[in-house]
Amino acid sequence: MEKKKILLPDGSYLPKIGQGTWQMGEDDTAYSREIDGLRHGLEIGMNLIDTAEMYADGKAENIAGRAIEKFDRKDIYLLSKVYPQNANRHHIYSSLERTLKLLGTEYLDMYLLHWREDADLAEVAYCMEDLKDQGKIKRWGVSNFDVTDMEDLWKVPDGNQCCVNEVLYNLGARGIEYDLLQWQRERDVPFIAYGPVGQAGAMTTQDGVSKAALMTDKNVIEVAKKHDISVVQLLLSFVLRLEDMAAIPKAVGFDHIEENAAAAEVTLSEEDLEQLSRSFPSPTEKVTMEKY
Repeated sequence: MEKKKILLPDGSYLPKIGQGTWQMGEDDTAYSREIDGLRHGLEIGMNLIDTAEMYADGKAENIAGRAIEKFDRKDIYLLSKVYPQNANRHHIYSSLERTLKLLGTEYLDMYLLHWREDADLAEVAYCMEDLKDQGKIKRWGVSNFDVTDMEDLWKVPDGNQCCVNEVLYNLGARGIEYDLLQWQRERDVPFIAYGPVGQAGAMTTQDGVSKAALMTDKNVIEVAKKHDISVVQLLLSFVLRLEDMAAIPKAVGFDHIEENAAAAEVTLSEEDLEQLSRSFPSPTEKVTMEKY
């Protein structure tokens, strides 16, 4: 699994599968279990941890920081995200310092603008490059950016130094396949998929059309059985089939974490993909970007 990595525009590599921390830190009674879960993932090679200052108001970053304490920092790939209202020269430096303190580290491997909102993209790029120069971050990217957002980013100085775009992507939410996927591939900018199993297969909605639950779909179940894997592994392998797509599933239980890790070894055939597309087809027109 450690060999499965994605080449970034700056020549570095991003682990193809990691651990998400969304909703961690929201229940104090689960604090120790969440730390232990992240540690277990690190022990089996899932060394990318994705978090954000927004998640439980920094508690998720604190959990991630506790989880990595006993590991060699150079073996961990830490990614966090800044609020759009903090992504400017007046706030980003203090935001990052808080993030670094909570994580117990001197630098981030990747720092993302969490979503665009009304952030000044020229200011964002300037600040991110300055943080790189200071050694506080190794590289930076964005999250929840659609084609028009990426085009606007590319128009500002150093905007094309963006190394990745983290987006909602799973079998039930394939909107990026219409145009964003190709736009970024033409510029060698890869993706990170959050929600890669659709919130554990919960109902998904795409462009106002309700989709069947991923976990109970007939074609999903049949393809999973064909490979003798779980539905969760099938859904993860669908996302990971793209060479320029990493995934950050969130899990706490050791069994689920190991299940996620094993999904990186699954290879789907064209026949499998055709069968899955019968239930969840790739979009044939522009779809409003989904996010949560």
